[in-house]
Amino acid sequence: MKKLVIIPTYNEKENVENIISAVFRLEEDYHILIVDDSSPDGTGEIVKKLQNTYPNYLHLSVRKTKDGLGKAYLHGFAWALQNNYDYIFEMDADFSHNPKDLNKLFEACKNADMSIGSRYSKGVNVVNWPMGRVLLSYFASIYVRTILGIPIHDTTAGFVCFSRKVLETINLKDIKLKGYGFQIEMKFRALKKGFKVVEVPIIFTNRELGTSKMNGGIIHEAVFGVLNLKWKSIIGRL
Repeated sequence: MKKLVIIPTYNEKENVENIISAVFRLEEDYHILIVDDSSPDGTGEIVKKLQNTYPNYLHLSVRKTKDGLGKAYLHGFAWALQNNYDYIFEMDADFSHNPKDLNKLFEACKNADMSIGSRYSKGVNVVNWPMGRVLLSYFASIYVRTILGIPIHDTTAGFVCFSRKVLETINLKDIKLKGYGFQIEMKFRALKKGFKVVEVPIIFTNRELGTSKMNGGIIHEAVFGVLNLKWKSIIGRL
């Protein structure tokens, strides 16, 4: 079974080499695709050099346009399907997701169709986030769960494992949301297609190096994007 970890990057020179090394230290046989949005800090150049160390396992795709996390992942999904991967993972570059938890997601996904590294399925498992950020994220998930009626505690989670058939079945060209809304939309569409989605408790740790990409536009898109998803579901346009 071929497994691909997709890691989107933009100005992650402080983290990218360490996160790649951490994934390749795992006993499971993972491949990595870095989807870099033409980082001006040289992230892509670091990855190119590391490809000499990890030939055939480390892949790089550089996009010319920085147009959202969701678009970067959709680019990676298309690459994964073209290259015949069976399990496809989403993961951040900044160590907010512990690479060791990839194994837990993989084991869970073997008995489901999609597994989510969840901050909120067993209480609130977040380290070093400001309280305002914790409350925003936690209540955002409650809002999404209430509006969309889905049984997922961490609806905006970005640490996910998909079986190939999920990405083949969902029409990825229909995915419109880009930021946290993208994570919500992928989960909602998977559930609407009847796939089994499970949550795996993880501990989420705030980044130590680099800069967060959170902004008000991402939050605005997620709030109103959820309402749009609900409306599309009601009128049968999902």
